[in-house]
Parts: sequence; structure tokens; C-alpha cells
Amino acid sequence: MASLMDDLTQVLENETAEYQRLAELSDDLREALIASDVPAVERLTAAQEEVANVIQSLETRRAHIMNDIAVVMNRKPEELKVSTLEQSLASQPMQQQRLADARGELTQTMDRLKRINQTNQTLLRQSMELLEFDLNLFRSMRQAPETANYNRSAVNTGDLLGSRGFDARQ
Repeated sequence: MASLMDDLTQVLENETAEYQRLAELSDDLREALIASDVPAVERLTAAQEEVANVIQSLETRRAHIMNDIAVVMNRKPEELKVSTLEQSLASQPMQQQRLADARGELTQTMDRLKRINQTNQTLLRQSMELLEFDLNLFRSMRQAPETANYNRSAVNTGDLLGSRGFDARQ
């Protein structure tokens, strides 16, 4: 059981390190978004995907360790949480403290990452809105206004003025 707890604590610490790395990349991404540096955004996104793959493998390993601990403790794996394990380690204060520290640091890192991601999401949304506005502006510049020409049935013919904007030949 002690080796499983050490493994779990080590995995939590590794996850924290990877999430911190992801948070640093997300900070850099925010700066790239503000600067509209598309190559940097692409590079940082690729780096984030690599870190996410490492985190996924750590999550899988943590789930296996939690299942093994549940078997040893004769509990259902879905009922077992890290906080429950902390309480069950009351007789081993060193391991309990190490597990509590690892969980607390991971929680703080996740909260920081959540705030950064919310900021980046807002920046991306605003960038997309600005891009859409620019595209609409360019489209409207290409399209000339309709004339007020009517046919015999009093229906607007929808004729367009010249698309050059200003005609110097007049």
C-alpha cells in the first residue's frame, strides 16, 4: 500500500509540473494573441498539444493506481478520491502531508490554468469578432449600393451602381 501511495503522490507531482508547464505556454499564447503573432500561436498550440498528451498519459496512470488502491482497500474505484485517501492515512502523517501538499498544489495550478484559459478564450472570441467585422467591411466595400430604378410594374430592379466608388470620367 505504501508503494502505491508513493506512486500516486509522484504522479500527482508530475501532473502538477506538466500543468504548470501548460500554464506557462498559455501565458505565452496570451501574449502571442495580443500581438497577433500567428506563427507563434501555431507553435505554442503545438507545444500545448504535446504537453496535453503527457498529461493524458499521467491521468491514465493515476487512474490505474487509484484502481489498485481501491482493490487493496476493498472499495469501489469510483468512490475513492484523493481526499478520502488523505483521511485514511491519519496513522501515517508524513505520507498524508505529502499527498495533501501534492493535491493542494495541483488544485492551485489548475485554478491558475483555468483563469488563463478563460482570458485566452475571451481574446480569441474578440479576435474572431474583429476578423468577422473586417471581412464584412471588405465585402461591403466591394458591393455597390443599389439604385432606385423601377420597372413598369413598380418593382425595384436591383441595379447596382459601378463598383469603382468614384468615377473620374464624368
